[in-house]
Amino acid sequence: MSDPRIGLSVLRQSFKSIKQNIKPHTKMKPFLPLLLICLLADLFNPAYTAAQNTEGEALLPDPGIVSYTFRNQFADDVPGTLDMIREMGFTNIEFSNLFGRSASEMRTLLDERGLICTSYGVSYDNLVNNTERVAEEAAILGASFVRVAWIPHESPFDIEDARQAIEDFEAAGKYLKDQNITFSYHNHGYEFRPYGEGTLFDYMVQNSNPDYVNFQLDTFWVAQPGHDPVQLLEKYPDRFTLVHLKDLKKGAEHDYSGGAPAEYDVQLGTGQIDFERLLRAAQHSNIEFFYIEDETEDVVSRVPRSRDYIQSITE
Repeated sequence: MSDPRIGLSVLRQSFKSIKQNIKPHTKMKPFLPLLLICLLADLFNPAYTAAQNTEGEALLPDPGIVSYTFRNQFADDVPGTLDMIREMGFTNIEFSNLFGRSASEMRTLLDERGLICTSYGVSYDNLVNNTERVAEEAAILGASFVRVAWIPHESPFDIEDARQAIEDFEAAGKYLKDQNITFSYHNHGYEFRPYGEGTLFDYMVQNSNPDYVNFQLDTFWVAQPGHDPVQLLEKYPDRFTLVHLKDLKKGAEHDYSGGAPAEYDVQLGTGQIDFERLLRAAQHSNIEFFYIEDETEDVVSRVPRSRDYIQSITE
């Protein structure tokens, strides 16, 4: 958090400016409470206080966005949603759905707007049973990564599920690598059940071939089962290639279900994840792309604030 003296200075300067611009005959007294409320609201907004740290350059100047964030908007208007994403300042999209368009049609829409797709999310079934088609679509989109975010299983997720997933991921990952595409598995919480001296996620990392299988770090789905995404990244810096930036509400209950109440998903910088530590740790890893993801209904207003917050973290 920024130095409180800076915040108080900003408050005094802002109040002075407002006062100077009010006409001489205007009575100040009725406006004072409202002015103070507005100024204090901004002063104690996490995104505002983070923005006061302007020294150095942003650690993440150009985060991407996950298409799932705007799934409702895409369902109504694909071109219009792409326009909105571009207007928000994003240029890089990870697609987890093509919303009724072919890969070629979507690529045309992206090219027309100066947008790129660097990662293509597909289902486990499509990865395993339609590997060639997945590779073709990824290549058309321009994606250098293919990722899967859910392993079908009967709860609880167990060692046999993990072993089968590794086998399937390595087979598909080998084919994708031959097409110059990297496969990454996106954690979803249930893999952090204890196993041996660690977790089932540890088992998956340690027993999969890094030539064919890498990982996407979803910060929310590491923290929700009670783990620290920064510590996990520091433990396996060479195995993570992608990141989903998503915050977890303070005080959220932890479990291994892979599901969580909608209110647990909060604006970046207002929850329990230390994104500054994460971005600094990422500088010593193999991570290539970061994508903001928001699964709430209020994404049109929240996403720009999350983007501003993550860009405010500087060297």
